[in-house]
Amino acid sequence: MDAQGRGRADDVDPADQWVLNPRTGEYEMQLSPSAPQSAVPGPRRSAPGDTAGGAKGRRTAAPGREVPPQRRRRAAPEEPAPGRRGRRPAKKKSRGKKVLLWTGGTMAFVVLATGVGGYLYLKHLEGNVTTTDVGDAGSSSFKKDEAFNILIVGTDKRTGAGNEGYGDKGSSGHADTTILLHVAKDRSNATALSIPRDMIVDIPDCPTTLEDGTEKVVPGQQGVRFNRSLGENGRDAGCTMRTVKEATGIQPHHFMMADFNAVKTLTTAVGGVKVCVEHAVDDPKSHLKLPAGESEIEGEQALAFLRTRHSFGNEGDLDRIKVQQQFLGSLMRQMSSSDTLTSPTKLIGLAEAATKALTVDSAIGKVGTLKDIALELKKVPTKNITFLTVPVVDNPAETVKATVVPNETKAPQVFEMIANDVSFTEVKKKEKKEAAAVAARLKGAKSDPGEVRVRILNGGAPSGSAQLELNYLQTEAGVTKSENAGNAPEPLKKTTLEYAPDQADQARRLADILGLSGSAMKPGESVTNAQGLPTMTLTLGKDFKGAGVKLDAASIETPEVEKSTADKVQCAS
Repeated sequence: MDAQGRGRADDVDPADQWVLNPRTGEYEMQLSPSAPQSAVPGPRRSAPGDTAGGAKGRRTAAPGREVPPQRRRRAAPEEPAPGRRGRRPAKKKSRGKKVLLWTGGTMAFVVLATGVGGYLYLKHLEGNVTTTDVGDAGSSSFKKDEAFNILIVGTDKRTGAGNEGYGDKGSSGHADTTILLHVAKDRSNATALSIPRDMIVDIPDCPTTLEDGTEKVVPGQQGVRFNRSLGENGRDAGCTMRTVKEATGIQPHHFMMADFNAVKTLTTAVGGVKVCVEHAVDDPKSHLKLPAGESEIEGEQALAFLRTRHSFGNEGDLDRIKVQQQFLGSLMRQMSSSDTLTSPTKLIGLAEAATKALTVDSAIGKVGTLKDIALELKKVPTKNITFLTVPVVDNPAETVKATVVPNETKAPQVFEMIANDVSFTEVKKKEKKEAAAVAARLKGAKSDPGEVRVRILNGGAPSGSAQLELNYLQTEAGVTKSENAGNAPEPLKKTTLEYAPDQADQARRLADILGLSGSAMKPGESVTNAQGLPTMTLTLGKDFKGAGVKLDAASIETPEVEKSTADKVQCAS
């Protein structure tokens, strides 16, 4: 029974478990005597009677450290005399509770990143993580102030004891389960997009780095299942990232990959995951047995729940994806629960399991970077984490339907929303109070689009954006008196529209077309265009989301797709 079980959770801070050893002058991990010592990496306990440091009741040292002699306990205080009230000791304000609440549902090792001892333990965790060099298929670093996309891949490779019966025999590890996780720039929402393993895609040529350090290019293939983007012909996770970019237009920045063992170890580390099924399940192929209603599963049973095809829906991969999404939502809730966050033993076990289970790209292979990612994920409310699947239809080229292709009506809209950082949930936006003078810039008469004269500069948007926006304004918005003026002198974070006072009517019309706020409108002096006529200046900043896409994202229509959020309990049927 740990400290929480004895009612002392408020006095336990995982960071405080690292104490100074007076003999070595360095910090060491010290768990409470009741906490399982195996949860912390350290030397194996000696046999009973061994005087080298393994005697019963003595503390186990952190890796490579000696343990100072155990201090003699003070005698217990005398009981107050009958009839007299003893003084109750003042209750110490808990730092541990604050730290644990602050970490939320992030990876457990975040709470240990304090002090010298915390640093040593993080370095130990770093040794657990396996990394893969994906070259330019992803980003070279993680940026905390930007939106980011992480490709989460579950493989069917039969690695680890007890996994011989799972996946395809001899498989090199296909992309069996794939989720593209998009986290919004303002951290108000996130979208987890499942990519069906049987979706037909084109796999591009893929440069890969072999184990001996040499490089080769794996030839691409057209019109094949998505799951073949990993493992086959030596394709690594970078090939899967490139395939996602080719199929969706969305750039994955990083990847995290796990095999069958990850499901078993992670679900065990959090003490089980609650799932719900509408009908009792007895699947002889996956060996899954569950009664109707809610159950708590972990280990082998959790893996069977995720892999079963014959217990839900039409027994196909698309129905299995829905079940997997429900499971992940439950796992997120469990990791955010007080039972997990107030148990140092669970947190340490979760940190060990998570780092041993993961293979990630080299750019995020440092535990400090994984910690940063975890903290950014923690900021997203579970009610605004949306699970959905690429909208697909049966492959029309097949007589016997075995594969699917993207729905040409709905899929592009889904891809566009993710690429433009638009939420699928109703996110309550923070209202920014603009000064009256700034807000007033949007009020008043608006010119006809044909009277608007503007030159367009690229000030930080993707290459070619000025020309694309020019094409949109001239052909779609009716702003025919517009021109491409090249690149701005310096990049801007925000798109701006500069205009002279007598151009205010034109500015308001263009602001309406572009979705500009009053703060983006900059009154100033008049400039001239290529014909020597007075014109406004539109500078596309880094916030530019694409030609024709309003900066407030109002022009993107949410398609009718089946989706769910991480905060809601659902029963698989």
